[in-house]
Amino acid sequence: MVVTHHAGRWTLEDRFAAAWHYLPVEVPPGSHSLRAELEYERSGAIMDLGCLSPAGFRGWSGGARRSFVIGPDSATPGYLPGELEPGIWQVMIGLHRVPPRGAEYRVSVEISTAAGELGAEPTPERLPPLTERPQARDLPAAAGLRWLAGDLHTHTVHSDGVMTVPELARFAAGRGLDFIAVTDHNTISQHAELPAAAAAHGIVLLPGQEITTEGGHAGAIGNTSWVDFREPPDAWLTSTEEGGGLLSINHPIGGNVSWALPMQRRPPLIEVWHWSWLDTRWTTPIGWWLAWHPAAIPVGGSDWHRPGSDAPPGSPTTWVQAEAADPAAVLAGMRAGRTAVSASRDGPVLLRVGDELIASEADGTILAGPAGPKARVRGSLAKFPADIGCHRLVDATGAVLALCG
Repeated sequence: MVVTHHAGRWTLEDRFAAAWHYLPVEVPPGSHSLRAELEYERSGAIMDLGCLSPAGFRGWSGGARRSFVIGPDSATPGYLPGELEPGIWQVMIGLHRVPPRGAEYRVSVEISTAAGELGAEPTPERLPPLTERPQARDLPAAAGLRWLAGDLHTHTVHSDGVMTVPELARFAAGRGLDFIAVTDHNTISQHAELPAAAAAHGIVLLPGQEITTEGGHAGAIGNTSWVDFREPPDAWLTSTEEGGGLLSINHPIGGNVSWALPMQRRPPLIEVWHWSWLDTRWTTPIGWWLAWHPAAIPVGGSDWHRPGSDAPPGSPTTWVQAEAADPAAVLAGMRAGRTAVSASRDGPVLLRVGDELIASEADGTILAGPAGPKARVRGSLAKFPADIGCHRLVDATGAVLALCG
């Protein structure tokens, strides 16, 4: 067993110099697995943890974990298993918060040459498939298309969530969703688990990652390669496009995680509706959308992590008019702008189909367009001419119940 130690004190000057710092570790040829552990003064400090190998990204757990193991066949969630390339590895430390007096830290890295010396993550038990699930809604759609209900912002144990990928898939399917994007923070280790969990629980699982920085969060949906969060956001957009994915600005109005980063180009999606839109009478998210990029495609996300902290998957629900229930078709529907967002899967929904706006299960609500209220909705299925611009279904207080672009 080879052990490497690093220790010192991070200061505010270190944080001013760079958000991320790197501690080198030499991995000899023939190494089998690696374990790293970070300890630091917690009073006023928040430090993130990640890892780079000579070949590039090997994992990120942010502030969710203080240690990780990487082996040839398994790794701590958030990290990529595989052979350990010999050479200089880097333990990556993110200085998220450093108090004025600084913060002491210690990093220890153990490298083993034999299997079984360093503990790996146990394989989760297989979950039985659902025996019952909510019936799909029959919503009017264009010829050859159908509306799928989903959520584009969820987290698992691969970052700071509490559910495994199969647990999340089963939970979301049980809530009647047709698809979700699994968008763990700054990692893609969850992607390898998506196909099996999707097949087992009958739900479309879109690969994704939430690019998470102090200046804002963005969702890379459908991109199966790692997006380097240390780069400027225009590079995130380019990387996502090159991978065939779509980039979203997440919760642009979200307290201390609001979007505050400049971009030369605008991403195609915007998470207009996030669980933090606590009072939907406020028009702030819609105003930000129209000021930032009026042509952006509106989507929603629950930002699910764990019970009691966020809204459950599907709150809000993103609707996508797609040719089929598979990742490529869902992405194609979003790319074409065939989306709508509603407060929940089973409540009022406003859909744009051809040259019509269709309000379903919205009797008694009010249809509002860019210039304000324009019509009363009567009956369980009402149709209106599809004018250009953002339209909403609102109640008598002006609270938004559903919207579409």
